[in-house]
Amino acid sequence: MEIRRAVEADMPDIHRLLIQVNAVHHQGRPDLFKAAGATKYTDEELRALIHNDGCPIFVYDDGGVLGYAFCIFQQHLHDNILTDIKSLYIDDLCVDEACRGRHIGRQLYDHVVAFARESGCYNVTLNVWACNESAHRFYESCGLRPQKYGLETIL
Repeated sequence: MEIRRAVEADMPDIHRLLIQVNAVHHQGRPDLFKAAGATKYTDEELRALIHNDGCPIFVYDDGGVLGYAFCIFQQHLHDNILTDIKSLYIDDLCVDEACRGRHIGRQLYDHVVAFARESGCYNVTLNVWACNESAHRFYESCGLRPQKYGLETIL
């Protein structure tokens, strides 16, 4: 087992996991997320992300990709109100549904936190959809606390 940066050869496994993530989101919010089989990225978009150092993707590889963490460096330099801290935003973290309960998600999260520290980040941030209770519980168990809330009204 190793956690490493994604490479193009991982794309089929990553797409398989992206489909699982979309299925969870579609089940919780079918008004926002397209039906099963949709993925967040095309092959071209995923390939570009894999080669973008500003958006590192980490994979948990145990003879195949069993989980991933998509990350994005964020910084608001010279902003009028925000400080210049550098953050690592976890855009997406997924563990194959057949492998959950094996602490793969925690290992990925811990790897991302260590990478963020080594990269000089002030914090690690992420968003969780309100309909994804299991993800919310997981992130709380990792020690994350609310930073802000996103609210909506459906018209």
